Amino acid sequence: MLEPEARTRGAPQSAVLAPPDAAFPVLRAESETLVFGGCYGNLEATLALRAESERLGIPPEHIVCTGDVVAYCADPVATVALLREWGVHVVMGNCEESLGLEKADCGCGFAAGTACSLASVKWYAHADARLRPADRAWMRALPRRIDLELGGRRVAIVHGSVDSINRYLFASTSWEEKRRQMELAGCDGVIGGHCGLPFTQCEGGRMWHNSGAIGMPANDGTPRVWYSVLRPVRGGVEVRTRALEYDAGTAARKMLAAGLPRGYASALTTGLWPSCDPLPATELSYRGQAIPEGGVLWNEVPSKWPALDGLARALPPKFSDPELTATGHRRASVSLAGLDTVWFNTGSQCNLACAHCFMESSPKNDRLAYLTRAEVREFLDEAAARDPRPGEIGFTGGEPFMNPEFPGMLEDALEAGFRVLALTNAMRPMQRARTRLLALQRRFPGALGLRVSLDHPRRDRHEQLRGEKSWRPAIEGLKWLLDNGFRCSVAGRNAWGESEAGLRSGYLDLFARLGIALDAQDPSQVVVFPEMDPVAEVPEISVDSWELFGKRPDAVMCAHSRMVIKRKGAERPVVVSCTLLPEDGAFELGATLEQASGPVRLNHRYCASFCVLGGATCGSGK
Repeated sequence: MLEPEARTRGAPQSAVLAPPDAAFPVLRAESETLVFGGCYGNLEATLALRAESERLGIPPEHIVCTGDVVAYCADPVATVALLREWGVHVVMGNCEESLGLEKADCGCGFAAGTACSLASVKWYAHADARLRPADRAWMRALPRRIDLELGGRRVAIVHGSVDSINRYLFASTSWEEKRRQMELAGCDGVIGGHCGLPFTQCEGGRMWHNSGAIGMPANDGTPRVWYSVLRPVRGGVEVRTRALEYDAGTAARKMLAAGLPRGYASALTTGLWPSCDPLPATELSYRGQAIPEGGVLWNEVPSKWPALDGLARALPPKFSDPELTATGHRRASVSLAGLDTVWFNTGSQCNLACAHCFMESSPKNDRLAYLTRAEVREFLDEAAARDPRPGEIGFTGGEPFMNPEFPGMLEDALEAGFRVLALTNAMRPMQRARTRLLALQRRFPGALGLRVSLDHPRRDRHEQLRGEKSWRPAIEGLKWLLDNGFRCSVAGRNAWGESEAGLRSGYLDLFARLGIALDAQDPSQVVVFPEMDPVAEVPEISVDSWELFGKRPDAVMCAHSRMVIKRKGAERPVVVSCTLLPEDGAFELGATLEQASGPVRLNHRYCASFCVLGGATCGSGK
């Protein structure tokens, strides 16, 4: 909740930001808060951050921008409009001050005649000529400071420093000066922007943090841009600095088309600033060295680390301890509430080698061996003997129809009285089995369902992941299944940062155009899976975070399913926790369904991104 509050914490009258009796907003947060700076008119990066915040489940009222919404890049008006529509909190930066008051230059503090000063003339004129009166009025009304209360701490969020809107404070700036600034603010810490480089320093229970900027890379030789997430935890506040990838090429091309400085346009893709005039020698020496993502725990313990490291306590890697999260909380686990679905991975080989396949399935990947019909039958017998027995048997791969014994497995599962779901790309391997599929459909009408992978309602995006000439066979296979009365659904992927509503609307149009009798608004007929980025920053799930994320342990996939796999060279199959982690030995639970009935610790990023935050499940849900 954001509230106005009078300056009552003793900041002296010499502070430039506001007189002692002025009011500034206070954001009181009890959960994760996202901080970012420097949109710089980079619409593509700002859109990507908005999508990322939605993926993380952080609402706009818990997001703060440290200013400079408009600067180097091509889209000042659209970026301002996006920030205003998004509804996040924004601190006034020197660029908003200058443009809002129609000053002669950006007020960045560049020395006269330097390369940075000369380059700023072009982008400032570009923005100044396009901004509307309403945009300038919004800029003039922005607060110069927002205080954040989080985890029992109070932090002043400003653009440059507490006493100057355009002052550069870097990691190498002395701690004595930073401590003086915090005393000016009357706060436990300060979050600043302006310098464009992410860093965190803690000492004596106090913190100075800069989230970096999203509109321009951090001079580290990569096109990534930066933001941070602060989260209250037991013992302090977890501060994590995160990299964001986006469509930098488009943003750079738009800058060149607008006649903006070529050096800054090139910087979006090279990750190297064209001029380093403002940088102290220490920061300059790090130019071109890729910055790692990282986190610190801001607690009350004084730090003895060097200023550039600035860690009160280094956090261990996430998902490294099966019992504890990186911040020392007890890791969440999920008990088997009831075995509703037994999955079989028929083997990791596939007729395609899709981009971003979490299984890395391909024609050559046989790390998961083909299950045999006899091996599957043993588990079907065990499942049938359970009380209550599972309602569904699922088959996945790879491409299940690559396994020559797969049609027999379908027949055995249907004969045992199970409802069956098979995942397929509906291409040639499935179409070679048409005769046997039709026979099963006649014998067991409605019992066999097939979920066809159609990653996006646009052909170009589907083929971006699955390869050229993969669209038409998939459409033909789907239509054949529907024409012959099979129970069908479609699986899509949210790999482009789109809204689920937008994706479903696209499928609706596609189905109407092609005469496909599926309801795109029905989640059981069109399943939209969240993207599982193997390197994206995601939160760990602790025992006390279920309520925070609005989830229940019994709603997670591993509370209701298990999967049978067989590793290459193994004598027999084993049971793992779920369909997402077939090759991670930490999730191997036993050799039988009974042995695999124990709890599952959520010690993997997919547990968070797909199941808890994504709310997804691979089963039919029926």
